[in-house]
Amino acid sequence: MAIIRKLLKSPITWVIGITIIYVISRLINLTALPIFTDEAIYIRWSQIGGNDASWRFISLTDGKQPLFTWFVMVSLRFIKDPLVAGRIVSVGAGFCSIWGLYLLGSEVFAKKRIGVISSFIYLIIPFTLMYDRMALYDAWVATFSIWNLYLAILLVRRIRLDVALIFGLMLGVGMLNKTSAFFSLYLLPATIVLFDFGKKEKWKRLFTWIGLCIITAALSQIVYSILRLSPFFYIIAQKDVTFIYSYSEWITHPFRFLQGNLHGEFDWVISYLTVPIFLSALASIIVVRKKFMEKVLLLGWWFAPFFALALFGKVLYPRFVLFMAMPLLVLAGVTIDWILTTVRPKMSSIIIIVLICFQAVRLSIWVIADIKTAPIPKSDIGQYIVDWPSGWGTNEIVGFLKEESKNKPIAVYTEGTFGLYPFALEIYLWQYKNIEIHGFWPPPTIIPAEMVKSAMEKTTYVVVYQNQKKFDWPITLLTKYQKGINKDVYTFLYKVELQEKP
Repeated sequence: MAIIRKLLKSPITWVIGITIIYVISRLINLTALPIFTDEAIYIRWSQIGGNDASWRFISLTDGKQPLFTWFVMVSLRFIKDPLVAGRIVSVGAGFCSIWGLYLLGSEVFAKKRIGVISSFIYLIIPFTLMYDRMALYDAWVATFSIWNLYLAILLVRRIRLDVALIFGLMLGVGMLNKTSAFFSLYLLPATIVLFDFGKKEKWKRLFTWIGLCIITAALSQIVYSILRLSPFFYIIAQKDVTFIYSYSEWITHPFRFLQGNLHGEFDWVISYLTVPIFLSALASIIVVRKKFMEKVLLLGWWFAPFFALALFGKVLYPRFVLFMAMPLLVLAGVTIDWILTTVRPKMSSIIIIVLICFQAVRLSIWVIADIKTAPIPKSDIGQYIVDWPSGWGTNEIVGFLKEESKNKPIAVYTEGTFGLYPFALEIYLWQYKNIEIHGFWPPPTIIPAEMVKSAMEKTTYVVVYQNQKKFDWPITLLTKYQKGINKDVYTFLYKVELQEKP
């Protein structure tokens, strides 16, 4: 019994327990949400790069850094289902985030219980649950932001070369994943608020820290320069201005979209963190007087990129603010720790904490159990569940095409040449020699001659998922698949029937 009590008092025991529950929660119904457009793109890139070394930087052709696709290239070698292989990479990111938050919370406030609580909050909030279960870059962006913040704080407190070198490598690897990782470098000077000016030789230590920061920054850029090996490196800058206004664009309307963008970002953060946890994060500034500068740093690490995105953002999605919200989890952990320490009797503190966490747990369970009706932000409902980017019907169409191609060659034409289709079909059917997959865009008013020729030689099908109006083509509708609970948007499967041509 003494050993059990000792284990239960150990923070590591609790983090291990949280990790086990995390893995279970992320793997249950992992594929209940169908493949999403961007997932299909990234997984297809990973398949191509994994089978042809000359295309390991294929994501750069669309201005995306390749680290996530490299991870998926590895997982595809061990996991048969491509969607599971892609999503398991994000599950791995969340695993790293939980341990990163434990170390971050423990280091910043010198209290391991805050680290444990921060990890627990990561476990239960629907924000992380959604993106730890999708084959997207953003779970890893959050992971690198957590570890970069932890190492930045270690550097300013320890002022050690080994920390600077590890930090530089971590920064660089994060930049290989997504441009958002540059925020960790831009915010590095802000950690000076934690510099201890009361110690001896403060000026020597200060200049040493500045020198180590320069080493960190230089090393990160050396790692990032790996991408210059590809002739497509320049496309990253072009892709970034798709989502962010360039200075020449921004200066013509500097604050026109600021209020609307801020409103949207706050709505996403509060909806995904839930109101009680978001307010708990803000309350940490008031309820706990100690470690004020540490709390200011965490708030700044959240709000600085948050405001910058609102100021310069051209195209925004909730997943873009996921990594920004990570410091808020630690701040919420501070408030919950204060409740556990201060509120008496003990049962009252437990009741308050249950009330704080209840909505997050409820929404997360809802996401796992019934993603079709889960009350996540509307923009994500549209993208992932009820509008054309969601892949409802893909599994059924893949199964149908496999069956049809068993004893004869077939062809399938998809609306679109890049995106959900044809990539969602290609990732499952690229090894089936009896199946030809072609894309067309934009849809012409008359059936393409290529499709007519194909139908004369073999059974030919057409998959349509954006255009909801019937084509004036000689095609017969075989079936359609509703997008979530939206009765107005479907994925259609047609068969070309030339005899029906007028």
